[in-house]
Amino acid sequence: MTEREIQTVVSGMSYTECPRWHDGRLWFVDFYTHAIYSVTQDGSEQRVEVEVPAQPSGLGWLPDGRLVFVSMKDSKVMRREPDGALVVHADVAAFVGGHPNDMVVDGQGRCWLGDFGFDLMGGADIETTGLLRIDPDGSVTQVATDLWFPNGSVVTPDGSTLIVDETFGNRISAFEIRPDGSLGERRDWARFGDLPTSRVVAQAVPEAVYGPDGCCLDAQGALWVADAVGGRVCRVAEGGEIRETITPGTGVFACMLGGSDGRTLFMSCAPDFDEHARSAAREADIRAVTVDVPHAGLP
Repeated sequence: MTEREIQTVVSGMSYTECPRWHDGRLWFVDFYTHAIYSVTQDGSEQRVEVEVPAQPSGLGWLPDGRLVFVSMKDSKVMRREPDGALVVHADVAAFVGGHPNDMVVDGQGRCWLGDFGFDLMGGADIETTGLLRIDPDGSVTQVATDLWFPNGSVVTPDGSTLIVDETFGNRISAFEIRPDGSLGERRDWARFGDLPTSRVVAQAVPEAVYGPDGCCLDAQGALWVADAVGGRVCRVAEGGEIRETITPGTGVFACMLGGSDGRTLFMSCAPDFDEHARSAAREADIRAVTVDVPHAGLP
């Protein structure tokens, strides 16, 4: 385990997620203060970018610079127009079995979106779900099925591969992105253990060798992956070899490489992911550490 100096960039939040480095600032969502924020690299200047009453999640930018983001509890992907107006980019309610969650926007402006698949916070049993492709015109197509809580996603620098964390599946999956926008067959990018033997969340979580959550890609093709059940962020090579582990001393649920040289790893940290506990407290933060290999790909 490599020891690196960890600093706190943002504090006093409820549950930060989906960090993105964009235009010289770290952007992120905070679930239960219902807003998208941005902050300077050192944390000295923070601002609210968008208020999202129905709870924000994944975000990205279209090729023309317009922000798109998930509004979880009304199952919409929203778009911010140049004049600041917020409009519905896509309504995905008919396509999801649980709250829409993290997404990545590729270089063609296509949004690749996952969802919970079931009522996680309500105590329902695990159900597998799919991936959606939202085209720039807002049309929605299901492009994959049978995924165990698809979560953090990246697109490789050449635009040819979509890599998706499956938080309850003990695995990271990869798909070829075909020229027509369809996906090839799912393959294991990394496998940490077997699929859970129980669909009861309280029984499945202890079976998780690694609960891959938010992630980002580096210039050597490795992923930094937050472990939602293990309180760590690991640098994982394709095939599953863990090459470095960082433990921030609390739960960690997403990460992103950014900063002026792309080597600052920002980590979304909180004691746990329980909606009731996190919405009632302000114990979440974003921590940062300098690593060796810079960012690559999207987001």
